[in-house]
Amino acid sequence: MKDPITFADVLSARKTIAGHVIHTPLRPSTALSEQVGSPVWLKCEQQQYTGSFKLRGAANAVLRLSDAQKAKGVVGVSTGNYGRALAYAARNAGVRSVICMSELVPQNKVDGIRAQGAEVRIIGRSQDEAQHEVDRLVKEDGMTMLPPFDHADIIAGQGTLGLEVIEALPDVDTLLVPLSGGGLLAGVALVAKSINPGIRVVGISMERGCAMITSLQEGKPTAVRELPTLADSLGGGIGENNQYTFDMCADLTDDFVLVNEAQIADGIRAAYHDDQQVIEGAGAVGIAALRAGLVDNPGQTVVLTTGCNIDMALHKRIAGGEDVDLMAE
Repeated sequence: MKDPITFADVLSARKTIAGHVIHTPLRPSTALSEQVGSPVWLKCEQQQYTGSFKLRGAANAVLRLSDAQKAKGVVGVSTGNYGRALAYAARNAGVRSVICMSELVPQNKVDGIRAQGAEVRIIGRSQDEAQHEVDRLVKEDGMTMLPPFDHADIIAGQGTLGLEVIEALPDVDTLLVPLSGGGLLAGVALVAKSINPGIRVVGISMERGCAMITSLQEGKPTAVRELPTLADSLGGGIGENNQYTFDMCADLTDDFVLVNEAQIADGIRAAYHDDQQVIEGAGAVGIAALRAGLVDNPGQTVVLTTGCNIDMALHKRIAGGEDVDLMAE
């Protein structure tokens, strides 16, 4: 692990990205509060520019580049939301961006990235395969790789989401954080434990191919097979040479929860009907876990609803009550 990321780094990131991101609302969920028996709040990060929390880290990383790095451009691998955020941040800074993705990334997310002005390259059927093209562009074109999670500036930027939550609700008991590569979980947990070690931080992911939880169980970064899932933004590996997020998630997280596809669909549906929020599968896993009774004694809880970039035809099917299984399609 490189030099550790500190609470001061998150405070610095907040200054860097001020004016480049939205301070998103924290709103109570009456339906979830009644079901759980304690107050539940939604941190509506799906209302962020580009439709997900990823802009916080991407903006922080791009704005901290040197002029020489900006001149060469940035490249990254993405399952969709990070690519959109990096493209947006790069375009606003006048920097060329190339986003590499696997064939499993939904077309609406590919189109969203192109709309932000990035060059898109579809490589293979996994994030690890797409990473090979990133490595080539770094070596041959001198571009700067900004990974979606395992990077100090990315993690510090994502941590600003935790700052907003705890400053608005200092007596929060439990934070439910979607988990993929761990950049968000690492940043938010760092902030929570720095301010109040008693805050419970729970990482939540999908049963179909959660690389971080598998890696933590194995005691080292471990590759998993990527499968179609409603929580597509949580797909991908954590990298064999993980520098930050593996250790930070292991050290700072209290619990981990896995939800299945039916539970994710239920979370998407409930967010729409009960709270009038359009939330993608990855952003709905916290709601899914609460509704399935997978979080014991949560107390005053904040669910990070982290993205809204779902194909709207798919959302309509789920909201309408259809039993959607992407493995069968």
